[in-house]
Amino acid sequence: MARIDAERFLRDLHELRRIGAYKTGVHRPTYSPQDMEARRWLMDRLAECGLEPSMDGIGNVYGRHKGAGPHLLVGSHIESQNHAGWLDGALGVVAGVALARAGLPVDVCAFADEEGHFEGGFLGSRSIIGELSEEEIDRSRSRNDGTPLREALAAAGLAGRPRMQLEAGRHKGFLEMHIEQGTQLDKAGLRLGVVTGIVAIWQWRIVFEGQQDHAGGTTMAERKDAGLSAVRLLAAIDREFPRVCGERSTWTTGRITLDPGGPSIIPGRAEVLFQFRDVSVPVLERMEETLRALVRESNRRERCAATLAQISRATPALCDEAMQAALAAAAEQHAPGLWQRMPSGAGHDAQYIARRMPAAMLFVPSIGGISHHWAEDTREEDLVLGCQVLADGAERYLRG
Repeated sequence: MARIDAERFLRDLHELRRIGAYKTGVHRPTYSPQDMEARRWLMDRLAECGLEPSMDGIGNVYGRHKGAGPHLLVGSHIESQNHAGWLDGALGVVAGVALARAGLPVDVCAFADEEGHFEGGFLGSRSIIGELSEEEIDRSRSRNDGTPLREALAAAGLAGRPRMQLEAGRHKGFLEMHIEQGTQLDKAGLRLGVVTGIVAIWQWRIVFEGQQDHAGGTTMAERKDAGLSAVRLLAAIDREFPRVCGERSTWTTGRITLDPGGPSIIPGRAEVLFQFRDVSVPVLERMEETLRALVRESNRRERCAATLAQISRATPALCDEAMQAALAAAAEQHAPGLWQRMPSGAGHDAQYIARRMPAAMLFVPSIGGISHHWAEDTREEDLVLGCQVLADGAERYLRG
């Protein structure tokens, strides 16, 4: 079995952590100077371990193995959420470097904008499988400050570079190591999670139309308060979804916007961004049916008309059974009884790469379940264990 260099693996992680350091985490938004510095740092590491490094026109950094196959693709992302954790994404990329350094026949990729700083999100993994059009690049804007994606690419020095695509038939599969970003492993005292599938996210916009009016001169009986109608619908969703959801379903109201938003003005319009997630399409369909029924009921009862529109409708990505088995065997060898199979509640680049090849993921615990925050952390012994299990799982799968 290939043995990783644990000391070098941890040193690489901590070196990368210093780029864009923020408190105990990092701040590396996509295409920021810090993000581009990290991408150049990664290209140097890829070259050091014998891979041929390149960066394409969307910012994907790719290290190509020069020897014979069969090959695996290993990777994740290295940009971060704003003022967020040091391991989210970076762990999977640095683990790929560790596997290459250990002599495994792997290509390593850091996909651009998994974190969705730009409209559309997952720009790198969608681009590399041929599912990101030039027209979408033209339309996309930064969710942080509205900068057009084309301008951000030019400022990052990427304008005019070609966008690479995966070479058909080159890879036997894709592996992504990641922190769990939840509490399941940490609460149970487990050290590893073999991922069974990645949730689909179904996103919605709900708009309520009422009547803007004076907060003092308009009686409660006369009001058409779009904000109150929105709150009552959201309360009904939270009451009814537990009757139809799955064991690990989640639902989130990410934004409520009231128009005009003044303290002495009854809002005449409310816009809600809402999403739910699960790995099962029948469960997602039940949740959609319930949402639509609740909107219809809101329109029957409320003075403010509600309109429901779907923003996006992804498909769950199930992890490859043979790759899961290889990771499970490695986990049992190195941490007997201290691992479990589990779904991923978060989206990952693996869900897009799975459209072109078998894919699997390995989780290590997040201390306290914290992620997307600068306090995110994982014990170093769990990081090293995860990387060694990933290497052993990769070798088992390649031999299979």
